Amino acid sequence: MLRRISPILNNERSLLKLAARFASTRSNHGDARCGVVMSFGDGSHGALGLPPSLTGVGADVYEPTVVPGLPSNVTAVSAGHYHSLAVTSRGELWAWGRNEEGQLGRGILAPRDTWHEPKRVQSLDQVHVAAAFASGVISAAIGVDGSLWVWGKSKRGQLGLGPGITESVVPSRVPSFAGEKIVKVSFGWGHALALTEDGKLYAWGYSADGRIGTIGGLLEASVLDSGGDSVKGDRFEAAERRVLEGMEKEKEMPIVWEPCLVEELNGTQVAEVACGLDHSLVISSDGRLLTSGSNTYGQLGRSNPDMGFFPADMELLHASFIAAGLGHSLAICHETSSSNSSIFSWGWNRSSQLGRMGTEHKPLPVEALSEEMQPLSVSAGRVHSMALASGGELWVWGSGKNGRLGLGSPYDEQEPAVVDSLEGCEVLQAVAGFDHNLVLVAQ
Repeated sequence: MLRRISPILNNERSLLKLAARFASTRSNHGDARCGVVMSFGDGSHGALGLPPSLTGVGADVYEPTVVPGLPSNVTAVSAGHYHSLAVTSRGELWAWGRNEEGQLGRGILAPRDTWHEPKRVQSLDQVHVAAAFASGVISAAIGVDGSLWVWGKSKRGQLGLGPGITESVVPSRVPSFAGEKIVKVSFGWGHALALTEDGKLYAWGYSADGRIGTIGGLLEASVLDSGGDSVKGDRFEAAERRVLEGMEKEKEMPIVWEPCLVEELNGTQVAEVACGLDHSLVISSDGRLLTSGSNTYGQLGRSNPDMGFFPADMELLHASFIAAGLGHSLAICHETSSSNSSIFSWGWNRSSQLGRMGTEHKPLPVEALSEEMQPLSVSAGRVHSMALASGGELWVWGSGKNGRLGLGSPYDEQEPAVVDSLEGCEVLQAVAGFDHNLVLVAQ
């Protein structure tokens, strides 16, 4: 297939070669690997961090392109729906992209023509940031002391700062976690999950469909159709329409304003969490995968129709990594008798984001991936998917619209394909936003 190559890439060849030359080195800041941040995909919200003089205003970028203006010691990145975050080895946080809700931490009055420019979140100067997480309208940072800081604007309770608090233009510490050490958070369209160092799970925000478990006692079905039958054949278009309409109607759904323990998981040590648009994935310390929330697309991967957290239909499989998109789910799993891992997918497959054929509501392996390919991580966008292999290669599949696959074209990929333009580079991290992506390349 002839692919349209982005002219932007040619301007960055020397930087790519530089990153590849130092791919095997370690940073001078302890054991953390520092890298060059690159981006590709939808450029309409400035989440790519690329200057208009290079790409044009709001232009899409079809191949990984170096993000200028960032320090040389970036150790981790996070991609929200329309904005991006980067953490440095010195505990600094940088942000760029959409700022309609103040999610960049620079105030809602910041000039719109500067949103695309990566800038340090100065209001976190007194916090040594260990990790950061971006969603649609909220950003979050975790300090080395386990404190959780949030900012942005959401009427759905995602800030977790208390009843009726819908806006925080500067990072605010979540008071409910005093005495706890948070290691990870994840945000959906209207809900949030937080994992503590000792394996407890907290949740807050919209409680429809049991997406945050049974918090609040009485569970209410979402206005979205949660029936598994809706994933069949030509009913996908109807399901997509219901989701978009339901997002407006859900504004009247019950809200849990402050983080609460997910009591049904009491006694279960949680190891990993991921939020999709309106569903949740959880891995227990023994490798069980639990799912909750809307099942409009079959994204829960289970036949049990009850609301709340229940195991996915994955017998004799242990999960080690999970990711959730708008309506699809990904997991890295291995059989109990084997250490070789495979990527499993299930849920919405309208744009081939599952990377496979076959039953969509049941977790099945993405067989087109090489058996020698050992996956380290997966990430799910709106309708595309990515996987990072142990050798540093980046695999992509699903919708190619806006260049979100980084393959130089707008075409969909039904099966996983390697991002050839990163050949010779060691990708340390790859994350998907809704329609854009960030990769951290070793230097």
